[in-house]
Amino acid sequence: MNRPAIVNPAATTPPAVTNNRSRRPLILIFLLSLAPVVAAVLVYFNPEWRPTDSVNYGTLVQPQRPMPAADALQLTTLDGKPFDLNSMKGKWVLATADVAECPESCARKLFVLRNSHASQGKNVERLSRIWFITDDAEVPEKVLEAYKGAVMVRVKPEQLQRFLTTPSGAATAAEGLAQPMWIIDPLGNLIMQYDVDADPIGVRKDISKLIFNSRIG
Repeated sequence: MNRPAIVNPAATTPPAVTNNRSRRPLILIFLLSLAPVVAAVLVYFNPEWRPTDSVNYGTLVQPQRPMPAADALQLTTLDGKPFDLNSMKGKWVLATADVAECPESCARKLFVLRNSHASQGKNVERLSRIWFITDDAEVPEKVLEAYKGAVMVRVKPEQLQRFLTTPSGAATAAEGLAQPMWIIDPLGNLIMQYDVDADPIGVRKDISKLIFNSRIG
């Protein structure tokens, strides 16, 4: 009695079908890898498609300004000891400048920077704050207490103005310095400026984005 022949199922699959199935994963991988490039090109040529969070709230400093040497920017602590700004390299530095009396506008800047610093969660140690005091008057005790943790140094306004950006039209260097706030990157470059009445939320978001996207500091 003749037994029926055993047919190999694989041999019955047409070669074309097998080849098509084997190519599909490769095609899908290629399309997935191409998608971000296509999306980037579309967003580049259509700015209105860009998310609002990609826009900096502050003003970028162009070109960036490197920290001056200690002899070019002579700083002293409140107890009269020399201080080198370059010693703060390695961290993001939130900076402001004003007279020792610290009027309401000064207190607001210190408050914005203090809260922006404190709100960075696990990244809080990556930041420092500095207050450049542009005269020799005594700092009120309530200000010292409220903004404890900030580096407070005295400086000659004319020297500081060569490093920090200031609005045009100010009568004196000290007046110009009293208006903005700044961010200095961990390499010691001045990179961002904010107006005295800047929205605290906008400042905080900028700082968060800078730290999140940076591998330095």
